[in-house]
Amino acid sequence: FVVPSRVNPGTFYALPQSPQTLKQLLMVAGYDRYYQLARCFRDEDLRADRQPEFSQIDIEMSFVDEEVIFPIFEGMMKDVFKKILNVDIPAHFQRMDYDVAMRDYGVDKPDTRFELKLIELNKSFEGSEFNVFKGAIQTGGLIKGLPVKGAAEKFSRKDLDDYVKFVGAYGAKGLLWYKFAADGTVSGPAAKFLKPEETDRLKAQAGLSAGDLLFVIADQARVTNDALGSLRLKVGEKLGLIDKTKFNFLWVTGFPLLQYEPSDGRWYACHHPFTSPAPQDTEKLLSGKDLGSIRAAAYDLVLNGTEVAGGSLRIYNQKVQSAMFRALGLTDEEAKEKFGFFIEGLQYGTPPHGGMAFGMDRLVMILCGTDAIREVMAFPKTQRGQCLMSECPSGISPEQLAELHISLRPPKKAAE
Repeated sequence: FVVPSRVNPGTFYALPQSPQTLKQLLMVAGYDRYYQLARCFRDEDLRADRQPEFSQIDIEMSFVDEEVIFPIFEGMMKDVFKKILNVDIPAHFQRMDYDVAMRDYGVDKPDTRFELKLIELNKSFEGSEFNVFKGAIQTGGLIKGLPVKGAAEKFSRKDLDDYVKFVGAYGAKGLLWYKFAADGTVSGPAAKFLKPEETDRLKAQAGLSAGDLLFVIADQARVTNDALGSLRLKVGEKLGLIDKTKFNFLWVTGFPLLQYEPSDGRWYACHHPFTSPAPQDTEKLLSGKDLGSIRAAAYDLVLNGTEVAGGSLRIYNQKVQSAMFRALGLTDEEAKEKFGFFIEGLQYGTPPHGGMAFGMDRLVMILCGTDAIREVMAFPKTQRGQCLMSECPSGISPEQLAELHISLRPPKKAAE
């Protein structure tokens, strides 16, 4: 979000997405510990657990690593849940590598209250003549399955058709399902394309037996994981597998540092551009080679499938920070124009430091037992980012525009 400055015509403020660079500069200035309830503003797509303005419990510390940071937040959560809900949670939380989370759950914030896991099936369908599987393998796609024990007769045809529409919202071109009967036969919309040896491999790999159901998606890796990971939650809800009395905390670590976006032809930071690479990958970043394999010293705290906090160790070396900006497609001149104050600060003996921020509204949402963040906020915005009470955002008068020294250009109408 940008705000025009009246006293400095032609210039704008950017509302803070987080106090990231400023809290890091406090570490440079010699403050060992920082704590703030920070108001943040993000102009991004809205969901049930997201609002354009929210509060963070924000912490930064110098001379720390994950083994110092994690126990602090584990203790904080243990205290909060005991005092608010009188619930005892473990002193230490489970940890899971990002690759494991994506492999088994299809998402980087898995709900571990139930055991339903995904399986990779590319090898099971090697040599398949079925165009869906053949095409996915030839184009470097991903075939994954969601085996559901004893569920072959628990879903109506309408349920299954609804699931096809459901995964379509995540970009999946389709959803296949297979029911395994006691007589050894397999039924489903694409069962006739299964060769006997493929059926045997499926049963062996997924541990399938009579009465089981298998959902399958074959698409590009991101689509397959998004769609099937979301379907896993829907199936778990349908079958009553999710224990709503549980509070399962999970640290997810080992995230990629960068993600390539083919449509833009450039790399993006998976967390933010101040996240440190894992120590063993620093040289890759400095050389600008093999960027997709670089891991980040980043971590998320997940509770029941919802990310409630995120953080990382930060870059504290000017050369590494400049290499990060270059990897993101910024020239040294562009980086200096945007972040010159921060880059200069890194010259003055910056200590190793790291931190974390809790989404306070999202945490309260979970404590209150609701899935909608709007339920715990006064005057929340709609999913279109509108405030129904004040009817904002709204237009402003020509006089106000003139005072701010700006003019409006109407958006071009879409071609009919």
